[in-house]
Amino acid sequence: MRSLLCAAGAAGLLMSAAVAPAAADEPEGFRISDHRITESSGLIASRAHPGVYWTHNDSDDGPYIYAVDSRTGRTVATVTLRGIGDPRDVEAISLGPDGNLYVGDIGDNLGGKWDHVWIYRFPEPKQLRDRTVTATQFDVEYTDGPRDAEALMVHPKTGRVYIASKKQGGGGALYAAPEHLTTSGTNVFRKVAPIDLWVTDGSFSPDGTRLILRSYFGARMYAWKDGRPEDLGSVGVPVQQQGESVSFTPDGRTLMFGSEGANSPVEPVGLSGGQLPESAAGQPSGDAKNSPGKDGSDSPLSPGLVKAGLVFVLAVVVVTGLRRLVRRKG
Repeated sequence: MRSLLCAAGAAGLLMSAAVAPAAADEPEGFRISDHRITESSGLIASRAHPGVYWTHNDSDDGPYIYAVDSRTGRTVATVTLRGIGDPRDVEAISLGPDGNLYVGDIGDNLGGKWDHVWIYRFPEPKQLRDRTVTATQFDVEYTDGPRDAEALMVHPKTGRVYIASKKQGGGGALYAAPEHLTTSGTNVFRKVAPIDLWVTDGSFSPDGTRLILRSYFGARMYAWKDGRPEDLGSVGVPVQQQGESVSFTPDGRTLMFGSEGANSPVEPVGLSGGQLPESAAGQPSGDAKNSPGKDGSDSPLSPGLVKAGLVFVLAVVVVTGLRRLVRRKG
């Protein structure tokens, strides 16, 4: 048992070492230190409060949304939602051009069996303090039946809401809401494009020209053209315990990747070349080593794949060596 614990600890150190540091002009990463936040599942940069990110727990934590200061990792405000039903599986959060936060109670722990899911909307608070707000609740269905989904994105220019489902049956897909959400009936989301990714979160760039979708171990960047995604290739992601969330920084030049777990990390990855949003393309880009090729195309050995491979190989070496040592002592 002791050898296994040592191996696990060594593997953890190797995972930390495998994550490339942020470039000097990128924001630093941080850890969510609030003991209540153990399943951070969605992440979005605040528009009203620089350096603050909104997040929430997965599953049935309750109607709570947390504002976390990226400079300290501490929660600076807790928002309690009222006027809604009991949340079932809250998976995503996004910010619309109307200044409202949109929360996606869109997960389906039954593998796509619930006949409807919900979106909650409320204004982003102007002051950061604990408060209770009345949220608007919207019923959601899909044109092709129930879906299990973890990514909800609001386009920052048009205000249209999108949901990306996980791969199941015929595969994952991106769905678009009606032009305007309504509380007087069900909002039926139509399929826009197939997505070949086990999507756990997504985010539009602040200028609306890029869409990032992530999975547990990878991510892909898309150009947003006429309401549809055009694949620009993979993005290297940090090695994390359970990769669940992603958000652009307010300037659009960096992605912030989050994970579930206590004291969970939120780590930056700089963008460059064709994967930069159009509004940021003329600015100095972040560390190119943390991005695919400068043209935004896939790299044969993407950073995320290299990191994961190194971690696996080194962990195996450590475990094998410790087992031999134990046998010799025995």
